[in-house]
Amino acid sequence: MTKTVGFLPHEVDTGAPTRSARLKWVVVVQESLPAGIAANAAICAAAATADRVDGLLGPEAVDADGTVHPGLPWAGCSVLRASGEQLAAIRAKADTAEDVFVADMPAAAQLTRMYDEYLRAVADTESDALPYYAVSIVGPRNRVDRIVGKLALL
Repeated sequence: MTKTVGFLPHEVDTGAPTRSARLKWVVVVQESLPAGIAANAAICAAAATADRVDGLLGPEAVDADGTVHPGLPWAGCSVLRASGEQLAAIRAKADTAEDVFVADMPAAAQLTRMYDEYLRAVADTESDALPYYAVSIVGPRNRVDRIVGKLALL
């Protein structure tokens, strides 16, 4: 069962600095991946997150010509890097933390060519044996900071 985490409508304050938001969003990527695979892993984990965390995206923007641009994360998102071992530990900590949402991208997602193959590969692997390429975490700032520590930006 996935935890429910998100912003209440009155908490969305697009005029405030991102650091003032109650929740913090980070995506942690396995640092030894080639750039293209790392970018793909971060994007996939972020897509799974944006769909599940209420209030994470701000309103759409309209430019001077009237072209609409979809809403972006109003409270920001930091993309960090970690070793594969650190990433597994971060995912495990986040999964047990209260009021923290976690989305991940196991390596199997990149190593298979059909989604059903990915589902089978994950189903055939114990949780603690799954290697991860990226983990996306949203939760109270202090909890997220304790989970990711002082990881460097990607």
